Amino acid sequence: MGGHQQEHPGHEHLMSPLTDCGEESYRGHGRLTGKIALITGGDSGIGRAVAIAFAREGADLVIAHLPAEEEDGREVERLVTEAGRTAVRVPGDLSDPQACRDLVARTVEAFGRIDVLVNNAAFQMVRPSLEDVPDEEWDRTIAVNLDALFHVTKAALPHMGAGGSIINTTSVNSDNPPPGLIAYDATKAGIANFTAALARQYGERGIRANSVAPGPIWTPLIPATMPAEDVEGFGKDTPLGRAGQPAELAPVYVLLASDEASYVSGARIAVTGGTPIL
Repeated sequence: MGGHQQEHPGHEHLMSPLTDCGEESYRGHGRLTGKIALITGGDSGIGRAVAIAFAREGADLVIAHLPAEEEDGREVERLVTEAGRTAVRVPGDLSDPQACRDLVARTVEAFGRIDVLVNNAAFQMVRPSLEDVPDEEWDRTIAVNLDALFHVTKAALPHMGAGGSIINTTSVNSDNPPPGLIAYDATKAGIANFTAALARQYGERGIRANSVAPGPIWTPLIPATMPAEDVEGFGKDTPLGRAGQPAELAPVYVLLASDEASYVSGARIAVTGGTPIL
């Protein structure tokens, strides 16, 4: 992909080459008209693309992001408003369980309910071996990727009714774990199983739960967490021979959020450039 390194968490406006989150290309068709969606990690990358698509499909949004991602968050807010929808931004660190509960409370305060929950916020860092992973980094990876998923979902469920949709971002790494991302790999496998169990638990309430498994996607997390040599060849080992763009994931999230997917629950959908998942 080329590009240059960034400090974590990374920022859209510093990407080289720029990402494509559908700012110019995504056209809505009213698939989510009237729905209320909460998206974590909604400021950049996949979350940004999902926010743009959801707004253009007619949903009002709550967008969660780290305080350090304020600039990217404001740009997503502008794009949602430009689409004629309402955006409520909630900066915070979801590694704190109270921040997760406050996020849901803000959503309910603003809109009264949650129709679609997208758990997308994630942390990763490449390390050459397990012994190189600092204890606090392991703890943060679990806290952001798994604990926040639990706390946000648990708080949201009382405010979701029949027809509700929970969409969790897992990864091709859950099936084919690269050794340099051992902590991240473990969380993404956990998310896949969490989602499958959730679908079985809440089907009787008419709430669907599915996960999306991206392959290598060009987002700010990549130059902010990977060494330069990995960034340079990022995505070239896929059958399609390139990394994906966030805009190429958004239609899958739209489908899973929409009533068109009313019988889709417990699924894990691969968007991997051709690398199969089991």
